[in-house]
Amino acid sequence: MSTIDLIEAAAHRLKGHVRETPLLTSPFLDEIAGRRVWVKPECLQHTGSFKFRGAWSAISALSEAERQRGVIAYSSGNHAQGVALAAAKHGISSVIIMPSDAPQLKIDNTRALGGEVVLYDRAKESREEIGNALASERGLTLIRPFDEPQVIAGQGTAGLEIARQAKAAGVSNADVLICCGGGGLTSGIALALEAHAPGLRARPCEPDGFDDVKRSLEEGQIRSNPATAGNICDAILTPQPGDITFPILNRLCGPGLSVTEDEALHAMALAFLRLKIVLEPGGAVSLASALFRKGQIVGDDVIVVASGGNVDPGIFARALEFLT
Repeated sequence: MSTIDLIEAAAHRLKGHVRETPLLTSPFLDEIAGRRVWVKPECLQHTGSFKFRGAWSAISALSEAERQRGVIAYSSGNHAQGVALAAAKHGISSVIIMPSDAPQLKIDNTRALGGEVVLYDRAKESREEIGNALASERGLTLIRPFDEPQVIAGQGTAGLEIARQAKAAGVSNADVLICCGGGGLTSGIALALEAHAPGLRARPCEPDGFDDVKRSLEEGQIRSNPATAGNICDAILTPQPGDITFPILNRLCGPGLSVTEDEALHAMALAFLRLKIVLEPGGAVSLASALFRKGQIVGDDVIVVASGGNVDPGIFARALEFLT
């Protein structure tokens, strides 16, 4: 089970290997949100998303014998790139199972970072079954994208940073909005905040129609999405919250939030215009929630974890149309 002790141990292993991302502000975003908005741009992390944290944490926690046999992961792209780079930096091989409809940028980047990419049809095939079979066949260690204690611990290091940065900014009470797929980042941050900033409350943010975490929290039990594809927020499209992550989310998180595709695109455009950062749709749903669901948020401050920026040029061009 993931604990604050695992997160703090992961922080020690990650020191010098991950970027401590700042909290960014803009008076223009504050005006739209009706409160001060603090944006943590994990799009500036290595490989363009927070996923490098969990990948480094998990791989660095393996024994030398396990590392030398290599690792395998499944991902729509961000976990893929994080594992591929972390593996390369450890001098070991990686196999990455990716959906064939993942953004081409993410597929190309994963290969460029040294990962062996295996594509699958996410509407017809199970990445878990493919991953388990390959892991068994080749003796690889599976690095799960979210339902893995050491991955959750690595993602939780972002929460340690938020706790320190919020304290330095004089923010002691606020909702922390987090882009949420399977819940690894959200649960890790929630655990870190519980220990170091109890006045900050984690809240998962998702796309409309793929809001399994939001519905699971409302009903107190795991609920799944009727579909696993068909939304531009590909980075956070997962069937349901994890068996490890959900109990943490259920205990520590506030109500979930969800936004439309257009609201995610609009948030991407505003992040570019006002903060000079590039977000992908799945990495922008937290900012969209802060800006366009302000009636569901209380307090003078809101902290937003902008989780990733690996966006195809065509999608980014669509987002920029909201500025015209």
